Amino acid sequence: MANKQEALFNYLLWLGDSALILGQRLGEWCGHGPYLEEDIALTNISLDLIGQARAFLTYAGEIEGLGRDEDKLAFFRDERGYRNSLLVEQPNGDFGQTILRQYLFSSFTSLLFERLSKSSDSQIAGIAAKSLKETVYHVRHSREWLFRLGDGTEESNKRMQNAVGELWFLTGDLFENSDKDTILFENEIAFDLSILQADWGNQVRKDLSEATLSIPENIFMLKGGREGKHTEFLGHILAEMQTLPRSMPEGKW
Repeated sequence: MANKQEALFNYLLWLGDSALILGQRLGEWCGHGPYLEEDIALTNISLDLIGQARAFLTYAGEIEGLGRDEDKLAFFRDERGYRNSLLVEQPNGDFGQTILRQYLFSSFTSLLFERLSKSSDSQIAGIAAKSLKETVYHVRHSREWLFRLGDGTEESNKRMQNAVGELWFLTGDLFENSDKDTILFENEIAFDLSILQADWGNQVRKDLSEATLSIPENIFMLKGGREGKHTEFLGHILAEMQTLPRSMPEGKW
């Protein structure tokens, strides 16, 4: 693939894979939510994310031009072929950890999609504009729970603070540009992700402070998701997610 084509393909994989893997994670809550309404809410957010993944991965397949559709890209790549952010592949943990992971990621993607809705690439702009409407709800939902649990009981606060410790060192990966992105910046298709970091950080720090949660300072930030370097947890997700389509690759439903 030419440089621009390759850069765009990998960028779309990052967008699609991040939504796909988080959608898969949230789907694990189906039937296990703390109560019926929340069970349905988490499942609906999962479906939103899977829809976003389908849109980005379909476009990625078109850009690649090798005949791979969203299903081929989702189910027939190995672990190193995925470009998702490290945060989204982390285990659900308890309900509080799931909520914090969702809050951190959705707060990021709401800023991301707002920018991408003005992309010079009309397909990316269209997908981002639609996704933004969904993501605004994802932020609101997780933010309300963040306050309720963080500034709740002694036990809920303790669990949320533990979640911050488990997840915060992965947030730097959200803002890591690929070395292939420069040509996308030049064509105003995408933008330097570091532009978002200050706005995201200011909002997240304000909300976590209001939820009576403290943020670790001067810690090592693990990165590499966009380069296919993942934590041990992605392999477990793919093993479950890919079993059926790989066992019956020609299956029709």
